[in-house]
Amino acid sequence: MKTLFIVRHAKSSWDNPGLADDERPLLPKGIKRTNKIATYLQQKNIKPDLIISSHAVRALDTAKIIAEAIGYPEEKISVSSQVYHGGTDQLYDELFKLPDDIQSVMLFGHNPTFTSFANHFLNKKIEWLPTSAVVSIAFKTDTWVKIPMCKWSTKFVITPREL
Repeated sequence: MKTLFIVRHAKSSWDNPGLADDERPLLPKGIKRTNKIATYLQQKNIKPDLIISSHAVRALDTAKIIAEAIGYPEEKISVSSQVYHGGTDQLYDELFKLPDDIQSVMLFGHNPTFTSFANHFLNKKIEWLPTSAVVSIAFKTDTWVKIPMCKWSTKFVITPREL
């Protein structure tokens, strides 16, 4: 069994037009909402074997907030520019290269790619994955390269608004 957590970054600031897109910081509102999600994950005893984040400040800071809450060492967060720059194929590539001893992974990144990727595995499709939302999918396989072809089930879809 493999478990994937698809996490969209927290709400970020557009206040400084001089910043590059990947340098935009989180808003206090985004941090507050992410803390709600972090508490939810902590209460469900979610402990991924690996956290992979986009290199963008807003995604990496979201990953750090959640990592701290669930007891995942910040220095072990894997940072990937592929998650920021790529589409769903690149997300699959990130997962396909994982060693099979990793049972669960949490990906932090961006829309529209994350909505599209989550919809590959959701029976009830979503229009837009909100900021700080998490989609958890369980795959009936022992190897990451087989996740597109195996049976899967949605464990949960949670948004800050629901908490």
